[in-house]
Amino acid sequence: MERKNPVFTAFVYVCAILLAAVILAPLAWLFVMSISPAADLAAKPLRWWPQAADFSRYAQLLSTAENSAGAAFTASLRNSLEVAGMATLAAILLAVPAGWAVSRTPSVGWSLSMVIATYMLPPVALSVPLYMGLSYLGLLNNVFGLAMIYLTILAPFTTWLMKSGFDSIPREIEAAAMIDGAGLLQTWRIITLPLAAPVVATSALFAVLLAWDEFFYALLFTSDQRAKTLTVAIADLAGGRVSDYGLIATAGVLAALPPVLIGLVMQRALISGLTSGGVKG
Repeated sequence: MERKNPVFTAFVYVCAILLAAVILAPLAWLFVMSISPAADLAAKPLRWWPQAADFSRYAQLLSTAENSAGAAFTASLRNSLEVAGMATLAAILLAVPAGWAVSRTPSVGWSLSMVIATYMLPPVALSVPLYMGLSYLGLLNNVFGLAMIYLTILAPFTTWLMKSGFDSIPREIEAAAMIDGAGLLQTWRIITLPLAAPVVATSALFAVLLAWDEFFYALLFTSDQRAKTLTVAIADLAGGRVSDYGLIATAGVLAALPPVLIGLVMQRALISGLTSGGVKG
């Protein structure tokens, strides 16, 4: 067996620890801020750990009392889940057939390139026509209307990812299934989609994260708790003359939990998709 260089192994572990520290340190500090009393956050020198942990802000934001900060936060949490879920589902349903069509018909690849080129435009350039379109349809300050806007962002990106995934699947496998008598839908169900499952899961994960973190359009096209998303609700917490930084940090921690949980679930789906495509002996 090949012997590993202990110096190189130690170097790899040190780099991994440094990378983990860089990624996790801001999240750890966000949690510490969320449980620190206001006096500790304003103390000089700064206290890196509170003398007494205060979890009252979590109860405040998760409260459903009428006209409270908790009611606004929970409403925005529900809106974010609905908007991200609808936009992601619609994007995947469009991206799978569109990505396969572009992958199997290279002559129409220019259309996808033109659509992706719209990403070069700043969002503010599209805000006026999108606002007028939503206003005409009566979908301003509406979760369904916001999901439609997010779909225009997610569909090109997920289609591009799906095309890359379908490109890696040999066409000969699909052709062999059709020669054996399988129709297009059967070939998709039995051959293509199982092999593309890791790419579908990856596309869905990125789509959820993009929709969850979007702020600009949510700020423009929503005005109250009926459609405001978490990013706008957190900005509202920082909009007053006196800001409770601990409350903002608490909102950040709570807002980060759903993407983390979704990422863990999708990670399992990625592993399952990769192993299901393995060759059995």
